[in-house]
Amino acid sequence: MELLKIKAKIRLAKSGYNLLKKKRDGLILEFFDALKSAKTLRQDLVKAFILANDKMNLTRMLESDLKIRSVAKAIKEHPKVELEQKNVVGVIVPRIKGEKVQKKLLERGYEVYSSAAINETAEAYEKLTEQIIVVAEVETTLRRLIGEIEKTKRRVNALEFSVIPNLQRVSGIISFRLQEMERDNFTRLKLIKARLART
Repeated sequence: MELLKIKAKIRLAKSGYNLLKKKRDGLILEFFDALKSAKTLRQDLVKAFILANDKMNLTRMLESDLKIRSVAKAIKEHPKVELEQKNVVGVIVPRIKGEKVQKKLLERGYEVYSSAAINETAEAYEKLTEQIIVVAEVETTLRRLIGEIEKTKRRVNALEFSVIPNLQRVSGIISFRLQEMERDNFTRLKLIKARLART
């Protein structure tokens, strides 16, 4: 009975091992896909930041800091960020959406007759904010995938190098003991038959 139980556990552990290996491979593929886009997005983010920073420096040369602050405070509607979730190979990762990040000139809330430098700076920072939202989603996804890959790798290794070999060792010991008992019984039966034959 114990041998049958151990053999059932071995079958279960092996099927779990195969499933976890497939999951790990799927997670690694998803990770590398996300990593490719993360590299490009990171570069785009740096470019957008440099552009926005340059625009701000130019605007500060043309306009006073007081005017820039008053324009910034005049913005009526701030961007909204919505967080949703999606499932990637059993891992819950965020889906981040930004609403009303890039605005038209009249939607910004400050005077239409503000300088072109202020408008260009506002547009550059809106594009930068959009880029940050996209990068945040991808990088959070990467972190979660790495965490899940590590967990899955530990489970796969535990099954491959500890659980399955231990179960197989126990199964071997039980099989060996059963064979010994069978040989003992066979020898005992032979001796009984021999005694009965003599009498």
